[in-house]
Amino acid sequence: MSAAPAPRPRTTGLGRVLVALYAVFAIAAVSRAGVQIATDFHEAPLAYALSAFAGVVYVLATVGLGRTGRRWRTVAWVACSVELLGVLTVGVLSLADAEAFPRATVWSGFGQGYGYVPLVLPVLGLVYLRRESRAART
Repeated sequence: MSAAPAPRPRTTGLGRVLVALYAVFAIAAVSRAGVQIATDFHEAPLAYALSAFAGVVYVLATVGLGRTGRRWRTVAWVACSVELLGVLTVGVLSLADAEAFPRATVWSGFGQGYGYVPLVLPVLGLVYLRRESRAART
């Protein structure tokens, strides 16, 4: 009796690129937010709290995309969806009411300060997860 083959990790091909990008953004967002909260939180508490939240979302997306199994796939779906909703919401709000965001967040202006990668990354993540789900069903 042979053991079932181990599930293929997502960290191949496009999955590996997505995990790497999310890891870079996780480190950048958490580090930036940590410094901002520790030194200047009183200047822009909403913006800095949102940057910290974005960092947590990036960490969850990184781990969810990098691991296998139903739970991790769900974590990745939720993290990428929350990120897309966050970048769209904060993007609109930061343009509509600039005074509410006296300092930029990762998601301000739809991720303008990061070359719009925060806007594109969750779309790529969701497309990748959908394609992976379809492939697993066949």
